Amino acid sequence: MNENDTITAICSGIGGSIALIRISGSKALQIGNTVWKAKRPLSLEYSRKLILGKLLPCSNSPGETAFAVFMKGTNTFTGEDIVEIHAHGGSTNSRRILKAIIECGARQAEPGEFTYRAFANGKIDLTQAEAVCDFITAHNETALHMAERQMDGTLGRNIKAIREVYLGILAECEARVDFPEEELDFIPIKEHLKMINTSDNELISLYETRYEGKIIRDGVRIVIAGKPNAGKSSLMNLLLGYDRAITTDIPGTTRDTLEEFVNIRGIPVKLIDTAGLRYSDDIIESLGIQKTIDSMQSSQIVLWLLDASSNINDEISSMKNYLKSDNNVITVWNKSDLLAQGALLPETGHETAAISVKNESGIDKLLDIIESKVLGQRHLESNEVAVSQRHANFIRQALDTIPDIINNLKLENWELASIGLKSVTNMLGAITGEDATLDIYETIFSKFCIGK
Repeated sequence: MNENDTITAICSGIGGSIALIRISGSKALQIGNTVWKAKRPLSLEYSRKLILGKLLPCSNSPGETAFAVFMKGTNTFTGEDIVEIHAHGGSTNSRRILKAIIECGARQAEPGEFTYRAFANGKIDLTQAEAVCDFITAHNETALHMAERQMDGTLGRNIKAIREVYLGILAECEARVDFPEEELDFIPIKEHLKMINTSDNELISLYETRYEGKIIRDGVRIVIAGKPNAGKSSLMNLLLGYDRAITTDIPGTTRDTLEEFVNIRGIPVKLIDTAGLRYSDDIIESLGIQKTIDSMQSSQIVLWLLDASSNINDEISSMKNYLKSDNNVITVWNKSDLLAQGALLPETGHETAAISVKNESGIDKLLDIIESKVLGQRHLESNEVAVSQRHANFIRQALDTIPDIINNLKLENWELASIGLKSVTNMLGAITGEDATLDIYETIFSKFCIGK
């Protein structure tokens, strides 16, 4: 990304009632006053004031009423001069305004480039930049709150504080190497070991949030599988709270996978309805059945629906033919309201819930099992921060290096201790951005949409 260019993008999404176009860079004010005119031009005097004027996106245009605001760097999101234009929405009008701005000397922003400039100009650290993306992609309140805390700098501050401890010890180790004959007032080794032990425990606590972080950010894939007419689509509709899947008494109604996000006990879930598993010589249904098998293999949990009103032995036999793994399966006996009074359902070797989608009974028990299977004893709301897989990888590397540092400090091998300490500070710096490499930047910011 060229950080010297003035960049622009539509920041409000395409097709809404209001279009917000942002311009950031040294030429933002000049370009803003070229495409937009008012009695009071955009200027430092009227900085941060929304002014009503007219857009003149082309020479033959009579002009469109629009608001504009100028914000002087460095006290802006990107740290640069920013002009924002608030105009009538619609994809055609938004693109016409964007085209006019580009013709005046701005460049179309790359994905995540506004956020990248905020990071490059020291307005945010790398964890806060990642939180912007988490905020946009959040699927429930838990994910939203976690993104807000990370955007506020909670994780970054924790990592930086730990890094400062290791930087301080590193400075003393290097001083011991450089000035071995000097009678300097060095901190006793046991004090360093205490600080390392405290910081090590803090890193372990952060590392242990990686599972919650993955759930919050990525959600859990739960596939509903089973024979035709077991009630898979009806269960999906019930869990979603609205009719998403078509339901009929005709076997094979669902011929493709249907995917929707739903919040189950605070857990973001991608719920997948699938084609009923059976032999079929129908080409389309067979393709749907193969997609069902693929979805089962790529999901964290399989809700295997069995028909309690059908031949129970046949139901279990069919189940065992298709299931390749027992670790992620929850057996769900649907239509349990049709069981004869006192009748018992056989064990399947999996955690089991007996439900009736028709009567909406047994659903709480099923949700309890799902919550327990996903979280165990964890609680998503209890963590102030939850690290991502990227953060966890660097923390793990740092934790693996710390035992050697401790050993070398005890043996007074200052040079070897320094090497380990530099490695740890670099790993922690890669999380917050102080020591991140270009490929890390590209990986993170490539996930952003244009306009952020």
